[in-house]
Amino acid sequence: MLRPVFLGFLLRPVFFGILLRAVFFGFLLSVVLLSCYLNAQESNSPSEVDRGWKAGVARVVITPPEYMWMAGYAARDKPADGKLHDLWLKALALEDAEGNKALLITSDIIGFSRELSQSICGKLHKKFKLERKDIILSSSHTHSGPVLNNNLYGIYPPFDDKQKEQIRRYQQFLEAQVLIAAERALGSLAPSSISTGVGISRFAVNRRESGWEGDILYSPDVKGPSDHSVPVIKITDERNRLTAVVFGYACHATSLSINKWSGDYPGFAQIELEKMYPSATAMFFAGFGADQNPFPRGGVLQAEQYGKELAISVERILEGEMEQLSPSLKTVYEEIELEIAQPPDQAKLEQIIENGAGWEKRWAMMIMEKQAAGEKLEDSYPFYPVQGWQLGEQSLVVLGGEVVVDYALALRELLGNDIILVGYSNDVMTYIPSERVLKEGGYEGKSSMWVYGHRGSWEPGIEEKIITEVLRQMYFCKNKEIDYLE
Repeated sequence: MLRPVFLGFLLRPVFFGILLRAVFFGFLLSVVLLSCYLNAQESNSPSEVDRGWKAGVARVVITPPEYMWMAGYAARDKPADGKLHDLWLKALALEDAEGNKALLITSDIIGFSRELSQSICGKLHKKFKLERKDIILSSSHTHSGPVLNNNLYGIYPPFDDKQKEQIRRYQQFLEAQVLIAAERALGSLAPSSISTGVGISRFAVNRRESGWEGDILYSPDVKGPSDHSVPVIKITDERNRLTAVVFGYACHATSLSINKWSGDYPGFAQIELEKMYPSATAMFFAGFGADQNPFPRGGVLQAEQYGKELAISVERILEGEMEQLSPSLKTVYEEIELEIAQPPDQAKLEQIIENGAGWEKRWAMMIMEKQAAGEKLEDSYPFYPVQGWQLGEQSLVVLGGEVVVDYALALRELLGNDIILVGYSNDVMTYIPSERVLKEGGYEGKSSMWVYGHRGSWEPGIEEKIITEVLRQMYFCKNKEIDYLE
């Protein structure tokens, strides 16, 4: 029992005042704690966490498991017989604040054909729901990788059944590796920051003015336009650790012509950057450098030198101030039709068969055989791929084929010097000359079409059609007042 004295205290007014104040402050404390809890929960909710970029990166080896014919040169007379380093395929997955996803593939190969790209993108759509516009299939165009596709078949000697089977098996292997890399990259998406910048490297020379071969190191007469810019995309994680660096250069990967697998100078550049930044995956893309060669071309040491030069250019940008991109992603992809001119007449074809190089003779005979059989020679290519990505404030223009440097100069004048230009992507069906190069002719303007099996050169107007489509896409990506579907 409670004592009467204690009961009396409980009945006093002062006690009720203390009790009321305790209840009030307890309630106030509960409100504050509840508010803190709810704020903490809100800060960890998907709507808050997902307001930034997410990125994931992966890499797989794509060195052929057997020695087979190498891509890119007509002069080779035997398959590969070794390797300088492995060939790689690398994947960068991106996701913006709204959950939009995209996938960039870079690779140490000569190029993807339309047929191979369609097959890969179909499987990526089925498995990951990625649309065609959300996928870039980029190649370094190394001439020290394996033969792929039916492209460039004109420069190789006729393959026997065993060699054809090797090519078929390798393409299946490559396709499987793309899917593996994509799955790993998309599966590792994590909060990230993306920044861009541009450097410079000067070993590319316009080969149409300087010639195909020769040491021009001491020549004061090197002429012709070049694009020496080195665009860089930097990916860092939440701890500011570099996880991926994407960089490009507009120059053929033709430092080497030996029979050993390698990524040429782009491969050495990626190796060097991954030594500098062990936490990062380095990814190279080829720019609009179809008429550019590394000069002088002096073998493995020269290729390593160019790789190191390029890596140092990238390092200088990575270590300086770069523009951080806001987490928004917009993508677009269209295929446009480009007309092809008539083939040479019968007399000219016979002259090529009599006096041309081996690959030229094979092309002329193919044209004559098709004409004799009444087979239709395609008068256009209706599938030329033009693609645009907008990563925050950064625009990317992605073109198929081997694009000459004039397009880089024209598009930078129209769209600004900070635009990133990616060539050799999605479908490498032949060279893409400017009107100037088309008029001048030569390999890039005319006979390269024969190498890729087309009946003739491009018709005039190709440059205007491509640039017009690029501008339409860039307006669309930047939400300008233009009806993209007009």
